Amino acid sequence: MKSVEGSVGPSKCEENIYRTSSICLHAFSDLSHVPPATFVYLLKECYVCGTHKATHKFRVLQQQVTQALCNSPQPDPSTFVVHCLHLLPSLGPPYAEGFSHLLVSSLRRLKTSKTIMSDSIETKHHAARLCHDILTGSLLHEERILIKILEIYNLELKDFGEVICGLEHDGMLDIAKAHMERHIFHFIESESYMTAVTLLERFEIHLSSQSLLVKMMQNHQFKAAEKWAKFMGKSMLCLLVQTYLDMKLLKNAYDMIKRNNLKQEFPDVYHLYKESSLKKLAEKGCWDIAELRTNNDRQLLEYLVYLAMEAGYTEKVDELCERYSLQGFAKVTVTDAIISEAHFLDSAKLVVDEILWIDELDGLVSATNYIERCKLVGIDCEWKPNYEKGSKPNKVSIMQIASENKVYIFDLIKLYENEKEVLNSCFSRIMCSPNILKLGYNLQCDLHQLSGSYGDLKCFRHYEMLLDIQKLFSERTGGLSGLAKKILGAGLNKTRRNSNWEQRPLSQNQLEYAALDAAVLLHIFYHVRGKPQATHSKEEFKVEWKSHIVSHLENTTRKKAS
Repeated sequence: MKSVEGSVGPSKCEENIYRTSSICLHAFSDLSHVPPATFVYLLKECYVCGTHKATHKFRVLQQQVTQALCNSPQPDPSTFVVHCLHLLPSLGPPYAEGFSHLLVSSLRRLKTSKTIMSDSIETKHHAARLCHDILTGSLLHEERILIKILEIYNLELKDFGEVICGLEHDGMLDIAKAHMERHIFHFIESESYMTAVTLLERFEIHLSSQSLLVKMMQNHQFKAAEKWAKFMGKSMLCLLVQTYLDMKLLKNAYDMIKRNNLKQEFPDVYHLYKESSLKKLAEKGCWDIAELRTNNDRQLLEYLVYLAMEAGYTEKVDELCERYSLQGFAKVTVTDAIISEAHFLDSAKLVVDEILWIDELDGLVSATNYIERCKLVGIDCEWKPNYEKGSKPNKVSIMQIASENKVYIFDLIKLYENEKEVLNSCFSRIMCSPNILKLGYNLQCDLHQLSGSYGDLKCFRHYEMLLDIQKLFSERTGGLSGLAKKILGAGLNKTRRNSNWEQRPLSQNQLEYAALDAAVLLHIFYHVRGKPQATHSKEEFKVEWKSHIVSHLENTTRKKAS
C-alpha cells in the first residue's frame, strides 16, 4: 500500500512489530486481567521483536517486568511469578532459562524495596509445589532457578511436607526430610555438589559421613566443600584445612584459617603462607610490596633478608637491616656459590666498557653527538613502580641508550626540569634519525609511558627506524631475561627491576641493571641477523627482521620499512 505522497507504507512485518509492541505496552501497564500464559507469550514477543543485542534486551525487559509486577498482577506478584515459572519450560531453551532468571530477579528487586507484602501461606504452597515438581523432574528448570526460588520464597521443610502429605499429617516433617535427602543424594551422585550443599544447609540436614567432603575435594569443588565444612562445624573445617595442606594448596588453607579463626589449631601455617607469598613477590622483584606484607613481623623480615641475600640484592639487605635493626646480617656478602648458581649476564660478558650517567647539558650534547654516529643502538626505560591500584603511573625516570660497548643513562627527570628544550632537540635527533636502527623490547609500553610522562616533548611522539625485538619471536614467555637465556645462554638478574628509580644517586647495581637491559638488545639482534658474537650460543635463529622495522609520526598510522 502507498501513502498519499506516493511513498511505500510500512511492511506487514513492521505493522506486526508495531502492533505487538503496542499490545505489550498496554498489557504491562495493567496486569489485573492478564493471565500468566498471556504474560509469558508477550514476554517472548517483546524479546523477539527487539532489535538490540541480547544483553541489552534483557536489561530493558527486566526494568519493564519489575515495573509491570507493580501493576496489579492477580492474585499477587509472588503467586503470579510462580504461575509464570510453571509455564516457562514450555518455551524451551534459551527463553525458559533466561526469562526464569529475569522474573525471579525482578521479584527479588520488588521484595528488597518492600514494594510488596510478605508471601501468604497459599503463595508459599504454590512455590513449594513448583520446587517439588522441579526436584522430581516433572518440570524442567535448571538448578540455579531451584535455589533462587527456595531463597526468594523462604521455603522450609514444612512447606514441602504440606505439598507431599497435605496440611495435616503425623510425621509430616520426617517424610519431607526423607524426600529431600533422596533428592540431595541424587545431586551428590550427579556431582552437583553446590546444589546438594545448599539444600543440606537450607534444611539443616547433617550428614555425619566425611565422604562427601572427600568427594568434593577430589573433584576440586572447593567452594562447595568450604560451604559444607562451615555448616558442619569446627571439626570439619579442620579436616578441610588439613586436606588443603596435604594437596599443597597453602593459600586455600591460610584463607580458611583466617576466615574461621583457626590459628590456634594450625600455628605454623600462617608463617608458611606468608613466607611463600614473600618468595613469589621477591621473584617478581616486588621488594617494596614484600616489605609491606611482613607487617613488621620480625620472623618474616629476617626471611625477606635471606631472600635478598639469595638474589644478590646486597643494598636491600643493608637497607632492611638498618631500618629494622636486624642483627647478624650486617656487612653481608653474597657467596660465590650463589652467584655461580644464578649464572646471570654481566657487563663483562656483554663487553660493556663504560656506563655513563647523563644529567647535565654538556653530557647530554656529547652523548647525542656520539649516538648520532652509531648505526645501531639499544633503548630501554625505567620508572618507579606504583603499587596503588588505579593510581596514575610515575614518570619515566631514566632512559638507557646502548651502543657496541658503551651505555648512556639519561636522568630524564632532571634534564626535563633544567634543560627541557635541549633535551627535546637532542632526543629528536636520535629518535627521528633514519640512519640509526633503534632496538627495544616491548617498545609500545616504553613509548606509551614516555609520551604520558613528557607529552609536551615532540621527541617522544615522532620517531623513525624502530625495531621491537619481542615481535621477532612467537614465544614470549620469560620476558627479556628469558629471551636472553634462550639465545645467549644466560638471563638477566631482574632483582632490581621494581626498585626506586627516582632515588639519587642510583646504586651501582641499579646502574648496571639498567645498562644491561639496553646492551643485551644488541647482542640478541646480532644473533638474529646471523652474526653471533663471542658471548652467543652456537644455535642459529633465522628470523626475518627487516619487515618489523616501524616508523611513527604524531600518532598517525604505522608504516613498515624494508
